[in-house]
Amino acid sequence: MPAGTDQTLRPFLWRASKLYADTEIVSRNHDGMQRYTYGEYADRTSRLANALEEYGIEQGDRVGTFCWNHSRHFETYFAVPSMGAQLHTINPLLPDAHIRYIVDNADDELIFVDHSFAGKLAGAVADAEGEFDDVDFVVMGREESDDLEATPYESFIEGRDAEYDWPDVDEEQPAGMCYTSGTTGDPKGVEYTQQMLWSHTMASQTPQGIPMADDDVVMPVVPMFHVNAWGMPFTATAGGAKQVFPGPSPEPADLADLIETEGVTITAGVPIVWLGLMEYCSENQVDLSALETVIVGGSAAPKSMIEWFDDRDVEVLHAWGMTETAPIGTVSHLRADLRDADYETRVDKRSKQGLVMPGLEFRVVGDDGEEVAWNGEDFGELWIRGPWVATEYFERPQANEAEFEDGWLKTGDVVTVDGDGYVKIVDREKDVIKSGGEWISSVELENAIMAHDGVAEAAVVGVPHERWQERPVAFVVPVEGADRETLVDEITDHLADEYPKWWLPDDIEFIQEIPKTATGKFSKKDIREEYADESLVEGRVPEEAAPDSD
Repeated sequence: MPAGTDQTLRPFLWRASKLYADTEIVSRNHDGMQRYTYGEYADRTSRLANALEEYGIEQGDRVGTFCWNHSRHFETYFAVPSMGAQLHTINPLLPDAHIRYIVDNADDELIFVDHSFAGKLAGAVADAEGEFDDVDFVVMGREESDDLEATPYESFIEGRDAEYDWPDVDEEQPAGMCYTSGTTGDPKGVEYTQQMLWSHTMASQTPQGIPMADDDVVMPVVPMFHVNAWGMPFTATAGGAKQVFPGPSPEPADLADLIETEGVTITAGVPIVWLGLMEYCSENQVDLSALETVIVGGSAAPKSMIEWFDDRDVEVLHAWGMTETAPIGTVSHLRADLRDADYETRVDKRSKQGLVMPGLEFRVVGDDGEEVAWNGEDFGELWIRGPWVATEYFERPQANEAEFEDGWLKTGDVVTVDGDGYVKIVDREKDVIKSGGEWISSVELENAIMAHDGVAEAAVVGVPHERWQERPVAFVVPVEGADRETLVDEITDHLADEYPKWWLPDDIEFIQEIPKTATGKFSKKDIREEYADESLVEGRVPEEAAPDSD
């Protein structure tokens, strides 16, 4: 194939720097706000590439990042893969043991680290047994770190040429790498080729994806260390959009201020981020008039959240994906033939994970190995394949055999698909509650409980039961000032109106906070380990509420 015709990332930056040289990139860095343009960004990216080359980074080497969402991190997003190296984004919220395993397994040559994470990384280094012997560090700022021996980023790129002779990189060259989290055992590495990230970006730019244009202002709140911030930095650059990076550990007040002052039109994050923003808006005057789209992923958004944003003319889009899907696989756009449906129907569709992205295929496989019907009721495991879906894990042959089959990724997500093709995540295969031979969706119960005004967060897990195998128990974080005695009755009555008796939780426990994973999802594994024992379900499910008698 002639040089320059491969499907790679660099043309996205070339286009942005040529057509939108004066468009701003705004960043809340640890050392203050930074503003510059795509033209200046392209120069700094070239300086970084020259610095990396002088350091000794070659094609195929892995360069790690241990950072929040900011402009310096964004510079690595194009500099590293466009010179033929591989950008390995490391989740700083993982346990030290996982970080040590990941760095050793990936064999990183150099790691860029935020000041606020330098102590965390230093702790992992201190307990390492050889994993970091050949790794150097660059701290993201102008100053040295007190916690870690590292070169300041600005010193690292200072004096380097603003022009770089970008090589022709093959589209099959690995460009990115991310490790799964929340799994049992060691995290699993997923590599993304140039072509995978190019394909994901192009599909995202279709109307059925999450398109970003030159009149948009894009703010990824989802961390850049988590599956490339759902691809938003690449998609926004491809479209020439203004980009706003919220920086280290943003609070709801920070997000509200950036939305107001920068005119953010598109933003994305897990539900807990938007619940925090909603609470902040209820107590403060916040102008959301510029905001058009909020993308929700990681877990389902409660219908009450969708309705809250609807009242403010902001569209909530569900997006489903995984580390293995680079990451977006479905988006909850309304089909044209549903746009005139009644409001309840439209909210119901939008509360699902949505329609498959153009370019992907999926199937839903039941326990018998056969595909289940698209009727919105039958459950099965979601299998998916396509140009940006992984076909193997990095150096994990045993996991490859278990989780991939004939090009299909077996996601572990239990789903239904309705007659219109909308995918709804019922549960993770490991979290679905199996009671009396029937399945209970913990996700559906959680969403129903969180629809109550007195509930801030809720998680439902299955606990062992001597007769029914498992029974659901709900763990609820009440809003401040809620009457707990009446809240239990109100939740139970609400669920009884919607679900069969055998679905109702055997107990509702109040806790201060739902444990979270390193990516902000509810950690049901931690709940089960910390709270869920058989003593919580002494009452048992009554005979008349058994699965086979309702």
